[in-house]
Amino acid sequence: MQVAASIFKAYDIRGVTPTDLNEPVAEALGLAFGTQAMAQGERTVAVGRDGRLSGPGLSAALIRGLVAAGVDVIDIGMVTTPMLYFAASTLCSSGIQVTGSHNPRDYNGFKMVLGGRAIYGQDIQALRQIMEAGSHRLAEGGRVRLVNVAAAYQARIVGDVKLARPMKLVVDCGNGVAGASAPAIFRALGCEVIELYSEVDGHFPNHHPDPSKPENLQDVIRTLRETDAELGLAFDGDGDRLGIVTKDGNTIYPDRQMILFSQDVLSRVPGGDIVFDVKCSQRLAPAIEAAGGVAHIYKTGHSLIKARMKELGSPLGGEMSGHIFFKERWFGFDDGTYAGARLLEILSRSADASAVLNALPTSHSTPELNVACAEGEPHAVVEKLVALARFDAPARVSTIDGVRVDWPDGFGLIRASNTTPVLVLRFEGHTPEALHRIEAAMLTLLRLGKPDAVLGASAH
Repeated sequence: MQVAASIFKAYDIRGVTPTDLNEPVAEALGLAFGTQAMAQGERTVAVGRDGRLSGPGLSAALIRGLVAAGVDVIDIGMVTTPMLYFAASTLCSSGIQVTGSHNPRDYNGFKMVLGGRAIYGQDIQALRQIMEAGSHRLAEGGRVRLVNVAAAYQARIVGDVKLARPMKLVVDCGNGVAGASAPAIFRALGCEVIELYSEVDGHFPNHHPDPSKPENLQDVIRTLRETDAELGLAFDGDGDRLGIVTKDGNTIYPDRQMILFSQDVLSRVPGGDIVFDVKCSQRLAPAIEAAGGVAHIYKTGHSLIKARMKELGSPLGGEMSGHIFFKERWFGFDDGTYAGARLLEILSRSADASAVLNALPTSHSTPELNVACAEGEPHAVVEKLVALARFDAPARVSTIDGVRVDWPDGFGLIRASNTTPVLVLRFEGHTPEALHRIEAAMLTLLRLGKPDAVLGASAH
């Protein structure tokens, strides 16, 4: 069949419905994934979907394809992406979540786990080849059973996480699917919860469910100001990322969250290997080392971080985009609700949660900046920049993912996005002066490789 090449991304399949992504495409994916699963001896696949309007139709078509390939399907219905991962960690070892994550409401997509491994890159292209060639295998015997994992998932979190005192929270789910599960889990942990936009609504009538964008946290900040709640939590559309807001309205970005989580995990796993991506603060690695851990900087991408954690036997990993992966006491997948629960466990030991968060090391940094490029251009520009990146000591150049240059007082990063045709830039300085100097040096480098570069703020 003809499928739009653009929907096959680095870590998932994603596109606009119904033009690029529709029920025939979902059914063909089910046939292709089912064929691959059966070839690997994986006879059972869990399927979930987020709260998007196109979810039920796409999910039903996907399941038809899987069953036609001979696979037994565990249909877990409308759940967060982490709940699908939970099913694929406890009921079977493969799964597909129908989700548009934090994309605009007319998007949808598929996140996939096969044999306990998040599939990405070449694995996704292999599915595309089967779909285009129609080279799937049909088999008899596939069946569907409905399973509700909500109770087991909640019980696993509540059995693991213990708060030292009850806390009062503002929880904003942005009408994403986390609204159906997260507030109840925080109440079960002993918290009082002020809910914002828990009703699952694929129109997203209040604000877009992406807590990495400051404009989407304004309702949390306002509610913290107007009530006696001590902390704000916000979730993205499919519940795998967490936003954290202090009582005084400060956003605690994921690289600072990782400092707190690393200190906690390393108190029980001394010498542990902690993995984080190239977009994270320069303050993170020294904090990990000071807490007795080994810091590993790696490529951006939730599938890549997971794979690197597996290689190292890492108890914790995280990305600047907000994916936090706990292997210690958990399954190693990214989960906004579980990360929120672990945060509360740590903060409940202090009388003033915001003071603990505000005391985390910080720097002056830009938001993520994007440079629009032609399709296929970003990686070519980065190759050019890698060849051109010549900086005098004490600067250190890393090319693990784009070009990251670390000075004693900050860093600059230019890398190619794996999901959209843009260059991603981020600059950090320990002082405003350092930030300006680093930004100027990196933009000079950028213009050598792309003279027509125009800088814009990130729009996911």
